[in-house]
Amino acid sequence: MAEGMMKGGRRSRAVLAALLFAAIASGCGLESGPAGPAPAKGDAAKHGRPGAQAEALKPGTPAYAESVRRAQAERAVAAKKWGLATTPLAAPPPPAVKPTITTRQGFEVEGGEDLPPIFTTVPVKDRVVFLTMDDGAEKDPELLRMMSELKIPYSAFLSDYVITDNYDYFKQMQDRGVTLNNHTINHRYMPGLSYDEQKREICDQQDKIEQRYGKRPTLFRPPYGNYNGDTLRAAKECGVKAAPIWASEAYPDHMEWREWDEDLHPGDIILTHFRGPNDWKGTMPDMIRNVMKTITDRGYAVAKLEDYV
Repeated sequence: MAEGMMKGGRRSRAVLAALLFAAIASGCGLESGPAGPAPAKGDAAKHGRPGAQAEALKPGTPAYAESVRRAQAERAVAAKKWGLATTPLAAPPPPAVKPTITTRQGFEVEGGEDLPPIFTTVPVKDRVVFLTMDDGAEKDPELLRMMSELKIPYSAFLSDYVITDNYDYFKQMQDRGVTLNNHTINHRYMPGLSYDEQKREICDQQDKIEQRYGKRPTLFRPPYGNYNGDTLRAAKECGVKAAPIWASEAYPDHMEWREWDEDLHPGDIILTHFRGPNDWKGTMPDMIRNVMKTITDRGYAVAKLEDYV
């Protein structure tokens, strides 16, 4: 899963290589998710020939490269506005074919071969990581503006009991390109429940999200990252295809790590929460500033999880 620990000169070289990659990306048209290029305004698009605009915006074309340069320039301005230490790096385009996801070794359940995989890292070679946010208690409008202006993709895993007071906040989030995923109705400890109770927690949240937001999730995260065979069997019955958990967790003032080397690795999933000053030492924007410094300093870009899973 991991590339191994990088220290001292090795890490410096890796960061420099990633920064060089970002510069090449800006010139060659590498970008994805909300930070993707704006529609081309060249002759091909202007004359409206079938498929001409898509052709003009293919990676490697001058129009695409120019649009990515503009996007990165806008991102640099937004980074300064929001107090980021450095401009986030550009992510490469998502793969044409999504990688095959399997359960992480040591995380298996008995008879789980045909169940949704549990994993902490997506198998990729590119230096990308995935940012995910859980629960939904804090509904900070600054977060919506910040992430949109910075063009940083992220995924939400929602529990109904904490979002009922403001469903519209997450509709605004969805309208900005964020996928709303399942984190159960009541955020209970799943292994302590019967199969039928677990199924209600998952399926009822599937129904709620579909009713409120028009799309039934295919991703599910068990509360606290705890699960058993019944959890995954219930999730499959409810239409879940995969159950990502996390490799590290972000706070406004520090990171917590699952791996022994306390580092990021290609494809790592980062967890954080919709929380605010009542729960931790800072705001949602403070948390983003901290986690993006960690990600960028270590030579990684943020990609959209649902483009890979």
